[in-house]
Amino acid sequence: MRLPNKFIMKKQIKQMIVGVSGAKGSFSEAAAREYLKKQNIKTYKLKYLISVENVLNNLNNDKIDLGIFPIENSNGGIVIEAVHAMAKYVFNIKELFEIPVIHCLLAQKNIDKKNIKMIASHDQALKQCKMYLKRIWPKTEIKETTDTAKAAEDLSKNILPKTTAVIASENCAKIYGLKILEKGTQDLKFNFTSFLAVTKTK
Repeated sequence: MRLPNKFIMKKQIKQMIVGVSGAKGSFSEAAAREYLKKQNIKTYKLKYLISVENVLNNLNNDKIDLGIFPIENSNGGIVIEAVHAMAKYVFNIKELFEIPVIHCLLAQKNIDKKNIKMIASHDQALKQCKMYLKRIWPKTEIKETTDTAKAAEDLSKNILPKTTAVIASENCAKIYGLKILEKGTQDLKFNFTSFLAVTKTK
């Protein structure tokens, strides 16, 4: 017997859990959203896992369905963190793709350039802005962090000193209530980072 349409349950679409190697506002998040849009995947949840190690570990333990992380930049070269993490795990590469990366120098809203004593960011971002930092901030302390967006978040929460500026995305300024001291601090005008979209090997 055929049931009337009103009794036929709609098939539930499984929510994809996507792990990104960054905090909210990171370039890894931007890459993930770009990939998901391209694949027409609309039902998903992002997990902000900060490091590539965390992404691959979560993937290996079935805590995420898809992982997104950077492997190389057109200026900064290979992402060393990714190489070390990739050596520990077996996974399936769904796609290699790239997105443009524009870095900004961010600070707390009541801090001016003259007050900056330290600049913090991920090692890759610092490499991509190497000449800019040498030219404009030759005597300023440089601090490596686990993630560009996490540095922005830490600055907003006063985990980093108020006299710190961070190199991160323009989106981080909006998310964490910071101001942009300078936009486009990367050494190359056309700056691209290659990302991997990966799944667990079955």
